[in-house]
Amino acid sequence: MKLEKGWMWLLLLLLSALAVAAVAAHEKESEADVSDVVVDDDDDDMGLDEEDLLLYPLLYHQVTYKTPVPTGDVYFAETFDDGSLDRWQLSKTVKEDADGDIAKYDGKWAVEQLKENKVPGDQGLVLKSRAKHHAISAMLDKPFVFKDEPLVIQYEVNFQDGIDCGGAYIKLLSDTGSLNLEQFHDRTPYTIMFGPDKCGEDYKLHFIFRHKNPLNRDMEEKHAKRADVDLKKFYTDKKTHLYTLLLNPDNSYELFIDQSSVSRGNLLEDMVPPVNPPKEIDDPNDSKPDDWDERAKIPDPEAVKPDDWDEDAPAKIEDPDALKPEGWLDDESEFVPDPNAEKPEDWDEEMDGEWEAPQIPNPACETAPGCGAWKRPMINNPQYKGKWKAPLVDNPNYQGVWKPRKILNPDYFEDLQPFRMTPFKALGLELWSMTSDIYFDNFIITSHKEVADRWASDSWGLKKLVASANERKKRRRRKRRRRQQ
Repeated sequence: MKLEKGWMWLLLLLLSALAVAAVAAHEKESEADVSDVVVDDDDDDMGLDEEDLLLYPLLYHQVTYKTPVPTGDVYFAETFDDGSLDRWQLSKTVKEDADGDIAKYDGKWAVEQLKENKVPGDQGLVLKSRAKHHAISAMLDKPFVFKDEPLVIQYEVNFQDGIDCGGAYIKLLSDTGSLNLEQFHDRTPYTIMFGPDKCGEDYKLHFIFRHKNPLNRDMEEKHAKRADVDLKKFYTDKKTHLYTLLLNPDNSYELFIDQSSVSRGNLLEDMVPPVNPPKEIDDPNDSKPDDWDERAKIPDPEAVKPDDWDEDAPAKIEDPDALKPEGWLDDESEFVPDPNAEKPEDWDEEMDGEWEAPQIPNPACETAPGCGAWKRPMINNPQYKGKWKAPLVDNPNYQGVWKPRKILNPDYFEDLQPFRMTPFKALGLELWSMTSDIYFDNFIITSHKEVADRWASDSWGLKKLVASANERKKRRRRKRRRRQQ
């Protein structure tokens, strides 16, 4: 069992704090309770394996949760543990280009504990409505300005009821000077969009940033390449997962799930469409000359059809060696009128014509190799050659595939520092989902990866330990029930 360094420290602290109490309490367990920790006969003599020992405090004792506190400078940190949404603003606007009630951002939010693997005292933000537009946002403690320090964005998501079609991504709302969180909607300018999204069997982890064209000042979305791993389990296992984006001033970026890298790249090389346009483009006014020959091969003009080439010979002929099977009933029809059929009482011969009994397979043919007129089977004609065509030879006039000439791109620019994005000053969730009870927790925005890692150890790391301990307990109960059966 591999443990990340961050929450390994947490585990060591828990082991130290609970060691004495754990041993004493465990010695007092009844025989029935002790059976919870006995493993199969082929386990070690103590009945505890390596995973049991690591999870021992959580298997047999309730862990006291303490709200995480950032260990360094942050732009935003939210745990929801106080049960309040005072710093958050619900959108009061409507979605453009949508009709009636569906245009309203009337999806409900709540602060709740997890449905499963609860950590007492820990709460998160929960999207409560299905088939509704949701929009909620909060101002940062201070705007983030892209200069000389990295950007680290991190938060937790749990699709508690799975996910059919919907997202759990966040938007970092641009500092435009006119940002009004009450009017937050799908077209509110954002700098970065990051997080999971799924519809059908398409599982995505978005990292999108909006880049300003220095020539015309237009904003264009740039999408990072897809993650290098199969993302399905993160949407279906109903566990809390940690999503992290690290963006560096040297234009490199890296995406993490549960502190493991799933994608990395460079803003100058790995975005679609590219940040910088090509220096040269095809001349839109150029056209292929009428006499341009793109044929690499042509029929040999000197080839002559052989005298014995028969173009009229059929592709199939009757098999001359075939013999009619013995017992073939030439005089019997394959189908005969059904002798048990009766004309319907409402049959009108003037309107419906003369009634005929429906056809059924001839019973006399059931044991015979066949009935009716016997015909020789068809086989490939060994003399068939088909339509004669001259063989192909290299075209002496071949000029290659025509391409328009290149000209300088009038819209060319070169931005070597796309990291210098539009500053942002708020975090928002603007989502539509066909599944409810999507859980969000422990948002943090900082410039220091170690601060985000420690924050994760004190929050998500504990959730992971509790979930692992609960799974271990369930497995032991199942084993015990099987032994008792």
